Amino acid sequence: MANIRKLLLDKSKPLVFPGVYDAITARISQKAGFEAMFQTGYGTSAALLGMPDYGFIGSTETIENARRICKSVSVPVIVDADTGYGNPLSVWKLVNELEAVGASGIFLEDQKWPKRCGHMSGKEVIPKEEYVEKLRAAVEARKNKDFIIVARTDARATEGLDAAIERGLLYKKIGADAIFVEAPKTVEEMKKIGRSIKAPLVANMIEGGATPVLPAKELHRMGFNLILYPLSVLYANTFSTLQILKELKKNGTTLKLKKSLVNFNEFNDIVDLSKFKKMENRYSTK
Repeated sequence: MANIRKLLLDKSKPLVFPGVYDAITARISQKAGFEAMFQTGYGTSAALLGMPDYGFIGSTETIENARRICKSVSVPVIVDADTGYGNPLSVWKLVNELEAVGASGIFLEDQKWPKRCGHMSGKEVIPKEEYVEKLRAAVEARKNKDFIIVARTDARATEGLDAAIERGLLYKKIGADAIFVEAPKTVEEMKKIGRSIKAPLVANMIEGGATPVLPAKELHRMGFNLILYPLSVLYANTFSTLQILKELKKNGTTLKLKKSLVNFNEFNDIVDLSKFKKMENRYSTK
């Protein structure tokens, strides 16, 4: 498995990685050649519960989903750990359990619980002193020095950009490996974040979200090392599912959209059917 810390600190190129929400989207992302991926809380809530990213999932759903995803791929998986689901001790326990199931890092945010998607309205943040306690617990809990901790602040929406940058600088000082100022609204705000915080930075590219979606090279020039596309897979799959089901409902067949689907053999290749056939033959006594 690639070392996520080395990928993070490689200043020669940005690390562009997708959001995944189950084992099959993780397998597809690896098949597409991505060096790392992100377990999205938004996608986890949608896939497991059919509900919005509005504080409905907890540590159990997050850990169990991470277990399945991490087991299905051989590249680093960073997990959206939301607010840590409690106090510093809850965060300490969460980091231990996510490391144990194979995660390579977490995103930990400073929202007030119940949290919501960073691009939704109505967010609140906890006092920075309270978040620092959680962040310290996360830093001390990890056993592997290459397990990365991304500190996310949602203070841009509630306290303004300067306050969010101030939090980012504090979180870096406490020991975060990367800083994520969520939902800047303009290119100028993004440039200011890049100038102000000398640390690995996250750019969160959500199609239709609050932040302008820019090419990875441009973001890298601004100072962003981690370019995250957390919802592209979820939105693309939702679009395709709607299209095929509307077609099936209308015409009673999917033949018209056949070229929009992977075929039987292509899908079996993604899930490594040939590997298991060989195993089956090896174990057979016939």
